[in-house]
Amino acid sequence: MNETLKALLTVAGRVMLATIFLMSALGNKIPNFSRTVEYMTANGVPAPNVMLIGAIVFLLAGGISVVLGFKARIGASLLAVFLILATYYFHDFWTYASDSQEFQMQMIQFMKNLGLMGAMLMIVANGPGPGSLDESKISKREGDNP
Repeated sequence: MNETLKALLTVAGRVMLATIFLMSALGNKIPNFSRTVEYMTANGVPAPNVMLIGAIVFLLAGGISVVLGFKARIGASLLAVFLILATYYFHDFWTYASDSQEFQMQMIQFMKNLGLMGAMLMIVANGPGPGSLDESKISKREGDNP
């Protein structure tokens, strides 16, 4: 595959992947802070105010990091931690009757988050790929060595 096309596709993939996290923070959690704290409290999240602030920081820092490909392994790790906690507290399909609509909805959300966790693990393992700030720093360092 052409290197330019590979870089464009990789950047597009990182943007698409991070959009759910950035929009979760900017479009939901920040503007609905109080309601989100109430929802977290109802779902048994400890210290919901602190946890929500942490979640917003993880979502924004991780999302921007993945998009730019800057310290992307750290950003993907932040998003993976967010996903693990969010999945445990909010998508506990195993607590519902298996023939209920809520079981189906939470199972779908659980599986979506599982897929996103897999994507984060791939970034942690392989880095952000071409078209990333991390990759361009590596290229510059390698180019400096004769």
